[in-house]
Amino acid sequence: MEIKGYSVKGNLVDPVGRVTKGVIIDVENEIIRRITKTDTSDGPYIIPGFIDSHVHIESSMLIPSRFAEMAVVHGTIAVVTDPHEVANVAGVEGIRFMQSNALKVPLKFFFGVPSCVPASPLEKSGAVLDSGVVSNLIQEDDFYFLAEMMNFPGVVNNDPDVMAKLSASKNAGKPIDGHVPGLSGELLKRYVQSGITTDHECSTLEEAEEKIKMGMKILIREGSAAKNFETLVPLLNDYPKQIMFCTDDCHPDYLQNGHINKLVARAVAKGYDLYDTLYASSISPIEHYKLPVGKLRVGDKADFIVVNNLKDFEVLETHVNGVRVFANHKVLFKQPKENLQPFAFRTIHQKGNLNVISSASKLNVIEALDGELLTNRLIIDSPVKRGEVLNTDTGKDLLKIVLLDRYNNTHPKVAFIKGFGLKHGALAVSIAHDSHHIVSVGCDDDSIDNALEWVVKNRGGMCYFNGGNGDGIDLPFFGLMTNEDGNQVTLKYNKLNFKIHQAGCILKSPFMTASFMALTVIPSIKINHNGLFDSLNFKSITLFQ
Repeated sequence: MEIKGYSVKGNLVDPVGRVTKGVIIDVENEIIRRITKTDTSDGPYIIPGFIDSHVHIESSMLIPSRFAEMAVVHGTIAVVTDPHEVANVAGVEGIRFMQSNALKVPLKFFFGVPSCVPASPLEKSGAVLDSGVVSNLIQEDDFYFLAEMMNFPGVVNNDPDVMAKLSASKNAGKPIDGHVPGLSGELLKRYVQSGITTDHECSTLEEAEEKIKMGMKILIREGSAAKNFETLVPLLNDYPKQIMFCTDDCHPDYLQNGHINKLVARAVAKGYDLYDTLYASSISPIEHYKLPVGKLRVGDKADFIVVNNLKDFEVLETHVNGVRVFANHKVLFKQPKENLQPFAFRTIHQKGNLNVISSASKLNVIEALDGELLTNRLIIDSPVKRGEVLNTDTGKDLLKIVLLDRYNNTHPKVAFIKGFGLKHGALAVSIAHDSHHIVSVGCDDDSIDNALEWVVKNRGGMCYFNGGNGDGIDLPFFGLMTNEDGNQVTLKYNKLNFKIHQAGCILKSPFMTASFMALTVIPSIKINHNGLFDSLNFKSITLFQ
């Protein structure tokens, strides 16, 4: 057999042995064959490759192969990923596309089986993955875990279908991811005792510590919408082996500027222990999910990165399975050709259905929060009398939020939202977690109508319209993703965001925030195909009260 090999010289940083030493690493046929200690400490640093321990690839708006192209630049060698976005749209067919495309590039994608499709029994999606489907999938070797169990009422109340999914995963010997923002006390205890082992939804240290003490691993999340790093990074001091890093959802502009490497650099700059930080960014996910990823030991797969120093963590080289996939500022693998995977929207949009007639003196309003998936429920005095048409009021930041059912031809649901600050126009997007209906937020009906019409006609995408003038990004893969170069997508995305910010929007990631206004499993008030939804009491509510 032909031996394919090469050597790398530098300072090896071992977060397991907690030692740094000058070495020469010899790689042969994908494996680290020798690590020879040297007397010099000159040269760059060799560290384990970074792992995103929880990410939805679809949220990058890129198919997996394009995501990989951007991620390896930042030293990411593997991702633990839940394909529940595409599963909500196209079921198992969508998941198989993600797996197939991911296998065509060297980044290691470790898929979980989506546990909540739809996200809850009160949601409408394009597919349903019941316990029978989940039980079959979780037995396949290419699935490494049961993905985030968002239906916590189903867990704590022993819903038969939910419990069957949990049992199937435990019988297969695979871990179960959690999703339980704000739960505590006895209900949290019951949730954890069901076998759920992680949570990425903590927003306070107290919440995270309670979950850790019950046996959960905490994923510190820093993505485009939810940013919990500053709050949760102190956990590294007291619970270094119970922590991992993740992005959850990151748009291409985020990925262009960095990935898990940014979190590592920030933690070290704050004075947190280097070895603990690297353990969280690489070793912990390998051990928790039993991933076939190397830990920089003799006999391991050659999965590691070379960085300039232990301050900036600028990535010089990324190695996956004994192959340089990034070096000299270049990605060293080609993109596969993929056939488009459109998902035919079963809806049409008829303009002129957005009027709201006041029916009571009080109005329920969603308040969006920058950098959070959580929302506040505001109850305000109705600006108009009973029977009158209620319109937006940009002076008071009272805008319309509209949800158009992707899967049925029905009238759009209209509610009101604060927190965007938009003064002109409307944005719309076919990414609306998790069922992925079409969501628009805007200042006037004409702009909202035009934005919705653009998304429907293009069979998926995101856009901004001011009256009849607009621009957008096509997302031809299931209305969620594109196969365009990620840097080009970023340019288009930044252009749209610039227009929206010029129109007064105060949110850092307006499209990402808008997309989460339909995620009814996160408190406290959202919108779905039935209208406003109280996520704390898990029930639909009226617009007026």
